[in-house]
Amino acid sequence: MERTYIMIKPDGLERRLAGEIIRRFETRGLNLVALKMLVPSRQTAEAHYAVHRDKPFFADLVDFITSGPVVAMVWEGEEAVKLTRTMIGATRPIEAAPGTIRGDFTTLLQANLVHGSDSVENAATEIALWFSPQEILA
Repeated sequence: MERTYIMIKPDGLERRLAGEIIRRFETRGLNLVALKMLVPSRQTAEAHYAVHRDKPFFADLVDFITSGPVVAMVWEGEEAVKLTRTMIGATRPIEAAPGTIRGDFTTLLQANLVHGSDSVENAATEIALWFSPQEILA
């Protein structure tokens, strides 16, 4: 079993798509083991996107993710990282296949509804950033 970190971004909540996004992961057979809604602090957002710190879009990304509430989640399942990334779709909406979350619901690069860990190692780092061990219920 593998764990991954998924975050529904402020635009996903603003557009009232949280239930649909969660439903897709549940229907696929993944197990939700942690969930909370919060407005991320700037410090947490900067740590989360640290890999992009030297890129020109870093400040805009941090501003966006801290602009409203997010839903932070930990999902568990067989090859959870790869499976959820496939379900989410390509980062660029124009490249996201129909049937994926982004392919069905997004048109903008930054406002692309959801973040998913891109590796098992990054999932562990992101889960530890967003959740204490006591908050994970499996």
